[in-house]
Amino acid sequence: MFRIGLTEELDEQLTWVVPAGHVLAGEVGAELSALPAPGVAGEVTVLPRPLRRPARVLLAGIGDGDEAGWRAAGAGIVRALADDDHAQVVLPPGLAEAAVRGLAEGLWLGGYRYREAATSPRSADVELVADDMSRYAGFLDLARATARATWLARDLTNTPASTKNPEWFADQVVELAAGRSGLTATVLAGADLERFGGLVAVGGGSVSPPRFVELSWTPAESQRHVALVGKGITFDTGGISIKPREAMRLMKKDMGGAAAVLGATLAAAELNLPVRVTALLPLAENAIGAAAFRPGDVIRHYDGTTTETTNSDAEGRLVLADALGYATERVAPDTIVVLATLTGANAVALGKRTAALYSEDDALAGALEAAGAAAGERMWRLPLPGDYVEYMRSDIADRHSSPTQVHSLVAALYLREFMGGVKSWAHLDMSAPSWAEDHDLELTKGATGWGARTLIRYLLSA
Repeated sequence: MFRIGLTEELDEQLTWVVPAGHVLAGEVGAELSALPAPGVAGEVTVLPRPLRRPARVLLAGIGDGDEAGWRAAGAGIVRALADDDHAQVVLPPGLAEAAVRGLAEGLWLGGYRYREAATSPRSADVELVADDMSRYAGFLDLARATARATWLARDLTNTPASTKNPEWFADQVVELAAGRSGLTATVLAGADLERFGGLVAVGGGSVSPPRFVELSWTPAESQRHVALVGKGITFDTGGISIKPREAMRLMKKDMGGAAAVLGATLAAAELNLPVRVTALLPLAENAIGAAAFRPGDVIRHYDGTTTETTNSDAEGRLVLADALGYATERVAPDTIVVLATLTGANAVALGKRTAALYSEDDALAGALEAAGAAAGERMWRLPLPGDYVEYMRSDIADRHSSPTQVHSLVAALYLREFMGGVKSWAHLDMSAPSWAEDHDLELTKGATGWGARTLIRYLLSA
């Protein structure tokens, strides 16, 4: 992660960046008046200054000047810089702390590059020139922790499935938690998964056996206990109900929920947040093999209830059901938040940048919506119609996992069956926004790390 710092002194040897609409000098003001739309968020105009210092001035559009506008400006700035560039961003006097946080997040997130595929990591230095450095230091810490969590989630999701099997993913969690005060990681495998019928069934067809990971952040003092549950299918072929080639192309991203949950939990520890967090990651590869579960099989879950499944490509809800049963029996949280690349159906209504939110707790739903809006991760609350429960009726088991009707809504209703006595719960179906086909503001092509930023904002206020 390249360096962002604070300073009070301008260096004429470096590139200067000023927000469009704020005049650094009369010369820049004249240039601004000639631009057609100088304030569009994220747009950057380069003003060369031959034989003068600095040699370049960049004008960065901030839109309405809110946090999102400054985040977009940060992403635009970093893409206008070379890998080894040095630049100074001139902040207007008295700029709001949220704007500086947004700017820093945009710089770090827009500068992300998947490190395994890159020839070298970015090494640009960016200094924020402020009239009061101490005022912004804490907000830079928040931005840094948020960016680090999102980079981790992106790295894990971008990692090819040839490397990223359940054992490898679990090992990453253990390594990241090692030696960090207040963090503990537990990994279950083999015979210890006997009660995890959904996880064992989904992972049964792969040569890479499943894992179940519990990562706990336990601060010295806390008033709330939040369980974060993330779907962790390290690759999804669809199983015996095999996906077509194009639908399988990006299925290394089917653990994006687990990656975001992991990043947010590590950030809670880094920031020493006074909220207890338990992250539960059911990890499996949904492959085709002699031991793969079949359409029509009946699966017994952690809580003892049974599911009839007629579609092995509706596997995510099966592993999450076990994780939720474990959460309600062993963890007993105040609140459960599920992040899952669960269905592609919600993208038909909500598009590529918006996740579906399901919850019966208005306060929790409102808090997540506010956190997502502040973080730049959109969501839209969808209903949980009681009459749709009939679609899950099975003649041979407690429920049916994969009816053909209203996929995203019924998947959420299915997960509700495993919430036990926890009334404060929410499910975020975030398959579509977990991946970007091209650069888009602070998102870079590939995995977006969607959800990590929202969860951190939510935990900050929990």
